[in-house]
Amino acid sequence: MIEVEHVSRSFGTFRAVDDISFSIQTGEIVGLLGPNGAGKTTTMRMITGFLERSSGTIKVDGRDISEDPVAAKRKIGYMPESAPLYSDMIVADYLAYVAGMQQVDPAVKVPQLAEVCGLKEVMHKNVGDLSRGYRQRVGLAHALMNDPEILILDEPTSGLDPNQITEVRALIKEIGKTRTVIISTHILGEVEMLCDRIIIIARGKIAADAPTAELKTRFGNNAVVNVKADGCTGDELTAAVKAAVAFAGDAVSVTSDGNTVAVAVNGDVEIRPQIAESIVKKGWRLYELSLQKNSLEDIFHALTTDTEEVSA
Repeated sequence: MIEVEHVSRSFGTFRAVDDISFSIQTGEIVGLLGPNGAGKTTTMRMITGFLERSSGTIKVDGRDISEDPVAAKRKIGYMPESAPLYSDMIVADYLAYVAGMQQVDPAVKVPQLAEVCGLKEVMHKNVGDLSRGYRQRVGLAHALMNDPEILILDEPTSGLDPNQITEVRALIKEIGKTRTVIISTHILGEVEMLCDRIIIIARGKIAADAPTAELKTRFGNNAVVNVKADGCTGDELTAAVKAAVAFAGDAVSVTSDGNTVAVAVNGDVEIRPQIAESIVKKGWRLYELSLQKNSLEDIFHALTTDTEEVSA
């Protein structure tokens, strides 16, 4: 559906996007992540055709967006972070106006979108009088007006309260059942809940590209096993834990703080049974034996602060 091949974009001497390539298939919900200034918004604007690329090719459903921009853009609905709306128009009039511009029948399409986007109770209100959550919904209805096969959302829940965030996320999840969706957001928990796949951009390059569950497996194998026991000194516990995990070799490293020992694990090696058995045999009381896996936040931090590009 979307093919991005060796695309770059420069602003003067600054290269905001540097030779990125990826493809997105029909029906995928993809999260586009990266720190501020990483090139996310620039990438989305190039895909939508709002911004010309410096080099490379972008195809939407097989059509090069620069050679056949009208046909390509007809397949895309785009909602920027701050949706540009006419605040002095009534919601119903605004959506009818958008429908007229996009040459669709407002008598049919506006009621449909009011239902889908949860706008029925505010159709009579001025856009400027709406809460930010409802304005986001109006922006989403605008993006869906031409029934696009691809929906691109830039920070769709930015500035919303927790209840509004929950509502908009549910709406996006429902819409994503029938469309290809690209979401750019800083809220990593949102990506885990909504997205089938994650693309992380850092310094204009792709740092990782993998299914959401696989991303943690591929880049998040590091974990920490915390051990706490009583009936022994800190040194005795540390020595026992080191002996119990010696079989793992360089895959583990042990640090201690009083009667608590932390074992850093690199990879999928399982060490908890050996530690538990060692402590029980010595007659000590085991208070804690917990595994803490690296979170998506940890992976994001590692991939976007490393000085070298990580390929996926």
